[in-house]
Amino acid sequence: MFHRLGDTGYLDADGRLWFCGRKAERVETADGPLYTEQVEPIFNTHADVRRCALIGLGERGRQRPAIVVEPTSWDFVTSSADCRRFARELREIAKRFPHTSGIMLFYFREKFPVDVRHNAKIHRLTLTRWAAEGATGYESDPKR
Repeated sequence: MFHRLGDTGYLDADGRLWFCGRKAERVETADGPLYTEQVEPIFNTHADVRRCALIGLGERGRQRPAIVVEPTSWDFVTSSADCRRFARELREIAKRFPHTSGIMLFYFREKFPVDVRHNAKIHRLTLTRWAAEGATGYESDPKR
């Protein structure tokens, strides 16, 4: 039995259900969709990442994926040099997995906008608007 909730997932060959994330929060790139629950845990492995959010910039179907990071301490990103270093480290993590290898743009934000009822559910669409309206992003060279 399936019930429509706005979530995405799939059943694998062994019949296990894999949760991929909210349908509304997926990023639709030219290379295919990216889902929050398949991407964010990869970057959350960095010791200085408290949590992160996958966002998509641009038109659906051709969105550019980016990661917004809430660091464990704002002291890690006090200068542009710190942010560039952090972005390079995150890029190294991204290159380890085929589905994240195209992510080269990183933003840093002290606190994420969250649902007031849960204080945990990240408002990714708010972060997308914030980035699109001129927040400073740090791009890592794909060859690095």
